[in-house]
Amino acid sequence: MEFNLAALPVTNRKTIPPEYIDIMGHVNVMWYTHILDYGTRNLFALFGYGEEYVRQTGNGSFALESHIRYLTELHLGQSVSVRSRLLDRSDKTIHFFHFMTRDHDGCLVATIEVLGAHTNLTTRRITPFPPSILARLDPLLAAHQALPWDPPLCGHIGVRKK
Repeated sequence: MEFNLAALPVTNRKTIPPEYIDIMGHVNVMWYTHILDYGTRNLFALFGYGEEYVRQTGNGSFALESHIRYLTELHLGQSVSVRSRLLDRSDKTIHFFHFMTRDHDGCLVATIEVLGAHTNLTTRRITPFPPSILARLDPLLAAHQALPWDPPLCGHIGVRKK
């Protein structure tokens, strides 16, 4: 798979420490998820949907669905970068994608496609994004939707339109 990831923001970087290595001698799957999850946190922070927003508003994000692909092994000491692409949104949900690549050769290591929801953390109910978030989210989403290539979507995750 070839993608021009240069237009996407780097949302996480990590050098693989010894504790990420499992008995098979490579990074355990839970650590791929961990690295990619920090990509989500940093992607959300780009449009004001980070930890400060959660503390100030009592709203946050719940993951509704995800699809991860493990494409190659990672080993001790290798460095990776996560680049993130917004795909779509509704008034309450957001669909996005992360690409994890090895820094030394650019090899695509893993991808994850995620559908998340804006959630009131008191009621635990999904609620609409506020205008303050959409004012920053929508321009980034438009830029990502204008890219001339499609990510390798699983075909089962997406935003429901009314």
